[in-house]
Parts: sequence; C-alpha cells; structure tokens
Amino acid sequence: MKIDLTDTTSSKINKALVQGRRAIGTPAVGMVLTLVIVTDEENAYDALRAANEASREHPSRKLVVIKRVSRSPRDRAKARLDAEVRVGADAGTGETVILRLRGEVIDHAQSVVLPLLLPDAPVVVWWPVNAPTDPASDPLGALAQRRVTDMYNTEDPVRELAARAAAYTPGDTDLAWTRITPWRSMLAAALDQIACQVASAEVEGEEFNPSVELLAMWLADRLGIAVRRTASAGPGLTAVRLETDCGPIVLDRPDGSLATLCVQGQPDRAVALKRRETAELIAEELRRLDPDDTYASALRYGVERLGEAADDAAGAPAPAAGPSPDSSADASSADAPAGDASAGGDVAGGDGTAASAPAGKSGAKKAPAKKAAAK
Repeated sequence: MKIDLTDTTSSKINKALVQGRRAIGTPAVGMVLTLVIVTDEENAYDALRAANEASREHPSRKLVVIKRVSRSPRDRAKARLDAEVRVGADAGTGETVILRLRGEVIDHAQSVVLPLLLPDAPVVVWWPVNAPTDPASDPLGALAQRRVTDMYNTEDPVRELAARAAAYTPGDTDLAWTRITPWRSMLAAALDQIACQVASAEVEGEEFNPSVELLAMWLADRLGIAVRRTASAGPGLTAVRLETDCGPIVLDRPDGSLATLCVQGQPDRAVALKRRETAELIAEELRRLDPDDTYASALRYGVERLGEAADDAAGAPAPAAGPSPDSSADASSADAPAGDASAGGDVAGGDGTAASAPAGKSGAKKAPAKKAAAK
C-alpha cells in the first residue's frame, strides 16, 4: 500500500502510517529498529532495495531522506516536504517513508526525522554516498547509536581513511570494513591451525580500495608485523600472503568468487569467498549495534604508519645464509660469540638482523679460527 503526501508535515506522515497499518490489518508495530538512509535521488532506488532485502532479517522502519537541490533562489528560500508512505508488501518487512526535502528544510532534516523514529528502539543512520567526514557530529548522525558509511564511494578512499580515523566516535563503522569480514575469518582460522610465528605479510588488491588498506592495517595492528601493500587488477582483494617460520600461508582469490587457501604441510583447499552485495553488508552491520573496537583499532593504526613499516622492512638487510655442514671454518665461527669479529661470522645488528662482514676481510679472519679449531 502506498500513500503520497505533498507539502506535508511529520504529524501527517505519522497519521498516514497508522492509517496504512490499519488498512492492511496489522495495527501493531513489530519492528526492531529505525534505519535512516541519507542519500540523493540518483542512489535512492539501489539503497532502498538493499535495505528492503536486509529487512527480512531485521524488520525496521526505513526513513529515506532525499535532499533535493533547488535551482533558483526563490525555491531555496521556500521549505517543502513531500513524502511517500509504504506499508505491507510494498515496504518489504516493516515500513518505508521516503522523504523529499526542498529549500530551507534541508538544513533541518533532523527536525523532520525525529518525530518519525520508533520509540524505545535503536536508530541506525546509513550514508550510501556523500557521507560526512565526522558522522557523529552530523545532525542526523547525532540521533543514532550506529552510523554506517561507505568509503569506497568517495573520490580519494585512502585519504578518507586518515580523516575517518581522526574523527572516529564509538558507533562509527564502514562497509569497506564489513567487506573484509570473510577474509579476516579465514586468516584467523588458518593461523589457529598452526603454532608458528608470523614474520611479515603482503596484501594484494586493486588500487584505491579502502578494504585492501583496512585489511593490511588490521594484520599489522593485530600481529605487530610489517605488511606490504601490492596493487593488482582486482576485482577487490585478490590475495593475502603470510610469511611464517613454518612456511607461507596464502589465501588467493583471483576471480572474486572462489579462493584457494594454501598452508604449508596441508593440502590446498577451495574456499567460497565471493564478493557480497550491499544488502548482505547492511544486514551484517545491523546484527550488532555496539561499538566495534576491532575496527577502531585497525583504523587508528594509520595508512602512513602502514607505509613506513613496509618501507623499513624492505630496506632492512637480508639475513645471512646458515652455516655449511662441510665447512670447518663456518662451523668454528658458529661457536664463537656473536659480537666477536675475529670469528669471521655475521654480526647481529641491534634490530635482530644479521649484517655480513666485508668480503675483503673474511678470508683473513677465518684462518686463525681454523687453527684454533685444529688445536
């Protein structure tokens, strides 16, 4: 059932909702939350379709706030609110109110939305596009316990990560983080199967994809290792490689659908890791309305710090090869203290890496060591 209201008010919209519920025979309100979708006319259809699909799992009242651009000064000075109320089969599971704001009322959208919120129910605000840098300080975001954005739709997603980290408030989240939930689950499960130390990691994915950066920051933050970022043709994330002292762990997804998990000493396994639709992402975010501390920690790790750690790891000298079993000189030098230059072995640096001795002096140093071994 659809009810169109032209040049209306919030009070009339509430009356239309009650009238619509009675007309379809469901006067009781059985919804668990209010989902406020702030978008433009171009993206309203796709956002509402995703919200309707997610409402099968989370029955909700959906308020779609569309801020229409007024072209003339006269239109901008005149406030007008048009609404479309949908209940029953036309609204999925729950109720839908499409609000089209014009003129001065655009700057006071919270005054229109506030009377339409379900009493004693959580409020979630979702910006599919054009999200504010600080969602919590936005007038509509201040009404919500949970604020959902999508950095993938911004002009510079990587730069946006730093801005979101600076303005983070508990309750903020982003669909770029939600997209990597299956990747994080698979990598955590793979590490639980082995007792090895992770030395470094590499995350491969398409350029200017915030999900790739967030996965790299999550690995660096949780494991305390250097993570290198590698660009690929996509789609999305394509591979993650973990270097451990038990051998590499590789999760490779070249086609965006089926991935292969390779663990040293175990057979390769095919893993369903398809790219998910927006409706699945929104449904996942609505399952939890408490602050996501893991997302906050990964976000605050910082893209700049991620790049600096990768550069430091790339510039560090490679460890020297192990001693040869058929070389008495190498065997004797292995018994000498690490800081003894007369042993002719590698000197361990302060950072735990090995610095090789100069080639011109190695022969002179090894001869006394060989005589000492003979004695």
